[in-house]
Amino acid sequence: MSTSKISAREADVLALLGEHLSNAEIAARLFISVRTVESHVSALLRKLEVPDRRALSRRAAESARAEQSRPVSALPAPLTAFIGRVRERGELADAVKARRQVTVVGPGGVGKTRLALAVAAEAAGEFADGVWFVDLAPLTDPGRVGAAVATAVGVGEQPGRGIDEAVLAALADREALLVWDNCEQVRDGVAPFLERLLVACPRLRVLATSRARLMVPFEWAFPVPPLSWADGSESEAVTLFMERAAAAGRPPEPAVRDRIAAVCERLDGMALAIELAAARWPTLGLDGLTASLSDPLRILAGGPRADDRHRSVRAVLDWSHDLLESQDRALLRRISVFVMPFTAEAATAVAGFAPLDPAAVADGLGRLAEQSLLTAAPSATGTRYQALETIRQYGRERLADAGELTDVRSRHMSWCLADATLLKGAEGPDWRARFDARAEDLRAALTWAADQPEQRADACRLALSLAELTFTRNLLGEAQERFEQAAALAGDAAAAAALREAAGVAGCRRHGDDMFRLHRAAGEAARRAGDNAGAGRDLAAAATVAYRFSSEFTRIPAVAEVAAVLAAARELSGDGDPTAGPAAEAAVALAEAAVVSDAFGAVQGASENTLQETVECAERAVALARRAEDPVAESAALDALSGARSWTGEPFAAAAAARRRIDILASVPRTPARTHEWMDALAMAAGTALGVGDLPQAHRWGRQLADHPLFAEAGHHATSWLLIADAFAGDAGAVLTGSGKFLDAWEQSGRQRSFSLGPAAASVAMIHGLRGDHDARATWLTVVDQAGTAAEHRHGYGAVFDAMVLLHQGDAEAALERLAPEPEQVWKWVSWIWLHWYVTLRAEASVLAGHPDAPERLAATRSVVAGNPVATAQLDRAEALLDGDLTRQLAAAAAFDAAGCRYQSARTLLLAGNAHAAAGTAVLAGLGLAPTAVR
Repeated sequence: MSTSKISAREADVLALLGEHLSNAEIAARLFISVRTVESHVSALLRKLEVPDRRALSRRAAESARAEQSRPVSALPAPLTAFIGRVRERGELADAVKARRQVTVVGPGGVGKTRLALAVAAEAAGEFADGVWFVDLAPLTDPGRVGAAVATAVGVGEQPGRGIDEAVLAALADREALLVWDNCEQVRDGVAPFLERLLVACPRLRVLATSRARLMVPFEWAFPVPPLSWADGSESEAVTLFMERAAAAGRPPEPAVRDRIAAVCERLDGMALAIELAAARWPTLGLDGLTASLSDPLRILAGGPRADDRHRSVRAVLDWSHDLLESQDRALLRRISVFVMPFTAEAATAVAGFAPLDPAAVADGLGRLAEQSLLTAAPSATGTRYQALETIRQYGRERLADAGELTDVRSRHMSWCLADATLLKGAEGPDWRARFDARAEDLRAALTWAADQPEQRADACRLALSLAELTFTRNLLGEAQERFEQAAALAGDAAAAAALREAAGVAGCRRHGDDMFRLHRAAGEAARRAGDNAGAGRDLAAAATVAYRFSSEFTRIPAVAEVAAVLAAARELSGDGDPTAGPAAEAAVALAEAAVVSDAFGAVQGASENTLQETVECAERAVALARRAEDPVAESAALDALSGARSWTGEPFAAAAAARRRIDILASVPRTPARTHEWMDALAMAAGTALGVGDLPQAHRWGRQLADHPLFAEAGHHATSWLLIADAFAGDAGAVLTGSGKFLDAWEQSGRQRSFSLGPAAASVAMIHGLRGDHDARATWLTVVDQAGTAAEHRHGYGAVFDAMVLLHQGDAEAALERLAPEPEQVWKWVSWIWLHWYVTLRAEASVLAGHPDAPERLAATRSVVAGNPVATAQLDRAEALLDGDLTRQLAAAAAFDAAGCRYQSARTLLLAGNAHAAAGTAVLAGLGLAPTAVR
C-alpha cells in the first residue's frame, strides 16, 4: 500500500480503521471531531482508490498484519573494512537482481563470503522483506539445512508439519534475499532443499557461496577471481595488505608498495593468504616476508593435481603454522574441533593437555588472534574466539596428522556432555541464546561419537540430552529425531524409554502416524528386554492413539491392525494378571475405552446399553490410572470419560472431567508426553467450558493454549478456542485481532482441517455478521468450508453461529428454520459443545417467531441447560418477552453481564425497547458490533 500522499493524521485514521473502529471511536481516540474523521476517511478513499470504507479497513488491516509479521533482516557485521572488488561487486549485484539463484564459487580464502555480504548489504533495500544470512559452516548433517534456514529467518516448527515445510510455507510469498554461506559443507543437503525452496517461493532469491557449483536448476555461477596485484597504486591486493598491516600495528611505507605487490603476487592474490601475511608484517617486516615466501612455499602444499590457488592458501597456512611456537601449533589444531565461538575456559577443557600447558591456553588464544588465525569478539559471558572455516579445516587435517584426532574429539565430546548437563539445569531469559550458542557443537560431537563403537554410551547420553534441550527449545522435529537416535544407540530397555519420549514429541507435533509407529517400536524394544508389562503398556498406547488422535493421521491404521495390536497388549499385560501391575492394566483399559467410544461415535442411534458401556469403560480406565499413580494416563482416561459423558448428554459431567485433567497435570514435570497431554487438556477444558456457558473460564484456558510456546508458529490451532470464547462473549475487537493471526497461520499450514478450526472460522464469520459486514462474513464462511467438515457446519456449530446472526438481524423465522431439526436428529454434531447453545437458541427463536410450541420448548430446554448461566439468562429473556415482563428482561441483562456475555446483555436491552434500546446500542458500539434489528 502506497502512503506517499497520505498525511500523518490520515495515517493515524487509517490505522484505526484497520482496527474496525467507528468514526466516533476514532474521533475519541485522536481527540478530533467526528466531522474531521469523516473528512479524513473521504480523503483516504480518494487517495487509495478503494470503493468503500469496508475495503479501506481491509487494506489497512492487511498492511498492519504484513508489517507485524515481517521478519527482521540480519547480516553479520564485518570486523574489518571491505577492500576493493569494485567490478565484482557491480557484476554480482546485477546478477542477484536478475537471477533467482547465484552461487559465488571459488577456493577457500579467495573472499567469497565478504564479497557476498557486501553485495547483500547494498541490495537489502531492493527486497521488501529484507535479507537474511544463513551460515552453513557449523552443520555436519545435510538433513539440517532446512533447520538452519528456519533459525536464520525466525521460523519455528508447527504442529502437524516438519521444519522444512514450515520454512517453505513461511517464505512462500516473501520478497527476500537469502545469503547461504559455506554450502560445500553440506552440499548433499543444500541442493535438494534449495530446489524445493525456489520452486515454492517464487519471489525469493538466494545468493550462495561454495567451493563448487551446487548443480541445481536456476543456478548461475559467479567465479571469484584473485585480487589484482599488478595495478600499482590501484592494486586491490596491495591496498588490502596495507590496510591489514596497519591494523596489526605498523603501517608499511608507501615507498614499498611495489615490493608488497610482489609478495601479493606470490600469494596469487588470495585474500585470506594476504591477510595472514599482513598480520606478520610488524614482526617480520618486508625482508622477512620475502624470505619466507620463496620457492619452497609452493612445494609445501598440495599435490600435482591441486588447484594453484588452493595450494597457495595451504602454503600460507603451512607457513603461518610453521612460524608458531609448538604449544600454539597444538592449540591451533586442537581448537579446530569447535564449531561455534568458544571461550578460553572451553578451549582449556578440550585442548589443555600435554604437550600444551593448560595454563598457557588463554595466552595462546590471544597470540593466534593477533596473527589473524582466530577472531576474538566480546560477549556478555566473556571473550569468544572463532576460526574461519578454511583454518578450521586446516586445523583438523593437522590434528589427524598429529595422531590426536580421537583424543581431542573425545575431550570435546566430554565437554559437550558436561555443557549439555548445565544447560538442562539452567533457566532464565538468556537460556535460548545460550543453547543456540552451543547447539552446533553438541550436534557435531554427537555426529562423530555415534560412529565410534567405544563412544556409544556417551553418544546415547548426549543424544538424550540434546533431545531434551531441543524439545525445550521448541525444535520438535529434532527432538523426536534425537530421541530415536538415542534409542538406536541404547540397549533395549533404555531404547523403549527413549521411543516413548519420541512418541510424546510426535504427539506435540500432531503426527499421529509417528505416535502409532513409535509406541509400537517401544513395545517391541520392551518385549526384547523382557519387560512384558512395559510392552503391553506401549502397545495399548499405540491402539489408543489410533482412535483418540485419528484426525492427526495421514493414514489411519486399519481396524484389523489396531485390533491385533490391542490383543497383543492384553496378552503381554497378563489380561488381568495382577503381577503385570496396574499401569499395564490401566493402559489396556484406556485403549478399550477409546475403542468403545469411537465405535459409538461412528454409529448414531446407539442403545442405552452402548452408552452405559462407554461410560463404564472410561470410568474403569480412570480408576486404574489413578491406582497406578500415572497422572498422564489418568488425564487421557478422563478425556475418554469426558467424551463419553458428552455422548450421554451430560455436558456438565463432561466439563468436570475435562477440568480435572487441568488440575491433575498442573504439577506434573514437563515431559513430552505430559506436554502433549497438557495441550490437549487445555483445548478440551476450554471447549467443554464453552459448552456449559462458563465463558470466563473458557477464555482463560483458551488464552493459556494460545500463549503456549509450542504453538508459537501455529496460530490457527493456538487461537481457535480463544476466538470462539471471545465471539460468544461478543468481543469483536479481540476476535478481529485474533482472526488475522489465525488466518495467516492456517494458510501457511497448507489449510488444514480440524474439529476446532471449522468452529473457530465460523465464530469469526459470526462476528462479521453481527457487525453487518456481509462481504467479510462470506469470506470467512469460505474458510469454514475448507477448515471444517460440511456435516458439522450444517448440523452442529454452523447452525448455532448462523442462528445468532439471523436473530441479531431480526429474522427469527430464518433462525428457527436453521435450527429446525430436533436435537436427537443432529445429536452426533451437537452433543459435545453445542448442545446447550443449540437448544437455547432454538427455544428463543421459537418465541420470537411466534411458534405455537414455544412455551413447551422453553420448559423442555430449561431442564437440559439448568446450571448454564448464559443459557438460563437467554431462556429467562425469551420467557419474559413471551410474557411481556420488562423487569425480568432487565434481570436477564444483568445475568448476562455476570456471566461475561456483554453481547447478549446489550441485545437484551435492545429487545426491551424505549430508553433501554439506546443503552443497548451504545454497548454494542463499544463492542464493535452493529445495532441489532428488532422485528
